Parts: sequence; C-alpha cells; structure tokens
Amino acid sequence: MSEKDVIEATKGLPVTVDSLAEDMNRIGIEPGAVLFIHCSLSSIGWVVGGPVAVILALEKVVGQDGTIVMPGFTGSLSDPTNWSRPPVPKSWVPVIKESMPAYRKDITPTRIMGAVAETFRKIDGVLRSNHPQVSFCAKGPKAREITSDHPLHFGHGDESPLGHMYKLDGKVLMLGTTYETCTSMHLAEYHAYGENPIISVNGAPIFVDGKREWVDIREPECHDEFFAVIGAEFDKSGDSLRRGKIGQAESRYFGIRDVVDFSERWMRENRPEIYVTGSD
Repeated sequence: MSEKDVIEATKGLPVTVDSLAEDMNRIGIEPGAVLFIHCSLSSIGWVVGGPVAVILALEKVVGQDGTIVMPGFTGSLSDPTNWSRPPVPKSWVPVIKESMPAYRKDITPTRIMGAVAETFRKIDGVLRSNHPQVSFCAKGPKAREITSDHPLHFGHGDESPLGHMYKLDGKVLMLGTTYETCTSMHLAEYHAYGENPIISVNGAPIFVDGKREWVDIREPECHDEFFAVIGAEFDKSGDSLRRGKIGQAESRYFGIRDVVDFSERWMRENRPEIYVTGSD
C-alpha cells in the first residue's frame, strides 16, 4: 500500500505517539511487560513519525522495566535452490551460495518483517541474537537473557529467544497482523512433535572462527498452513486474549504461554499423524 493510499484510508486525524500509547494501554499492555511485537505499519493508518512513533509508543507503555522484542528474520540467507520469492535461475544457485555475505547481526537487514521491525533493529541498545535466519531483536532489562546463545539448529525451540520468552511469561502484540505469521506457534510445533520430529535441512553463510562458511541448519518441518485455523479457535477460547484497535489496526494481545499451550493441544488432537507420530 502506498503512502497516498494509507493517508486516504486514515479516518479522522493522523495517528500519534500519544494516541498509540492510549490504545496500547486500553488493550491491556502493562509496564514491565516482556512484549513480542508483530506489526503492520500500513494497517495502523498514517502515523506522524512512522515506525519511530510506533516504537516510542511501545517504549512509553512498557516503561524502563519492560522489554520489547521483535523478529529480525532474514529468510534471504538460505539455500537459493528452494527459493520461490524470488525464483532465481538454476544456473545462479552456485554463484549465490558462494557469494552470499555471511550473517552479521549488526548490519544484515531483516526481510519482509516490516518497517517497524527493521527500524527497531537499528536502534542503539537493541541486542540481536546470532541466528542467521530467525534472529530476534530485543531492548530492555531482559534483552540479553532473551537473545543470548541462540542455537543454530532448532531455532524456535525451548532454548531459543522464543523459548526464553515463554519461560519469562512474555506477551504477544499482533498489531494489525494475523495468526499466519504468529511465530509463537512454531514453539508449539516443537512441543507437539516431542522426540520424533520430521527434520528439514536448509543452510546459510555464517562466520566460523572468523571465516565465512556455509552451514546446514536443521529444523522440524513447519506446518504453518494450520496457523490461521488454530488462531480462529484460539480467538474463541477466552484465555488471556484481548482484542481492540491500535490506531486503525485490528490488534490482539495475549500471553505466549497461552497461545503455545493452546496450539500444542490443537496440533496433538487434530493432526496426530504429523505431530505425535512424526509421519506425514
């Protein structure tokens, strides 16, 4: 959506830091929260200050004792053999794999995470985990605990930033986004799989002892095609879910533990042939 389209779709006055903070308070965000944010900036309406204003409002609401977390995902650092967006010619694949710059958490940009997450990544004091594909960015008292020692394999598991936020009883704010991109549900997949996951292998370039090296990355097979269905059921569950508008964006606020535990139960009850037995 172009900026002109966003302006024309904005009802009434433009959105500001203060109006965003008021809406965030109204949906239930409290000072001191460990808050994992998914954000669609264009869905909010025209914001005075754009992504910076959204981040300032989040900081205002959670306060100095709160910790803000956003995805720093870099799906472009992957095996180009599997790419469909963009679909590169097969003859390019060896060149891309050989030439792709290794992941650097200080400069590697996010991909398809939105303007708010990409702006947040660059802020002084933000820490970023060291995973080349599914890094997390965090700022606040719990940031180091969340982002440290992100394992290369099983990057959304119990020892990942997502797992740490689960242990910290973190919250999720889906600001204008949908359950299709609810990262927390990946942790539910890890739990549902148990000890017998179906493994998929990808790869990325990283620095090993100061030298660029292409490494394989092992992950449980993802079935995010179920996330929208699970989300629709979670909406009916009541649990900790709060819904409301932030700016013009339809938003949801809930506990990570609630959505992960609910999703795990759904996966075990409705797709046992995948998650329980580990066979497709």
